[in-house]
Amino acid sequence: MNDSAELDKNATAAAEEVLRVIYGDDLNGCVVRLDDVSRVIRSAFEKHARNAADLSELHAKGFEAVQLLATPPATGHTFSPEDLRTLLGERLDKIRELATKILEATKAEGPEAESDTPAL
Repeated sequence: MNDSAELDKNATAAAEEVLRVIYGDDLNGCVVRLDDVSRVIRSAFEKHARNAADLSELHAKGFEAVQLLATPPATGHTFSPEDLRTLLGERLDKIRELATKILEATKAEGPEAESDTPAL
């Protein structure tokens, strides 16, 4: 089963559950179309998947940057103690800035972030 069909199946199953919770197992009195509820749920699933993929990419790029910053200078290059302190200080500052940006982005995507899922 492809991703789109699986997403449709999961969204429809979730929509059925939502309507059963509201109207009972027999869905007696339900005037809401299953497809309408399913579409809203699918949209939320898709947004979550996009955000998760973006966040995963951000973390991967962040770790690549930290790895580059943590790589020692090329061999054969000697630094004075002051130059070495400066280099390490600059790298640590960049790592701190990067970590702060990643943490802010991660918090913005967390469960307490505002939702732009359309209302029914």
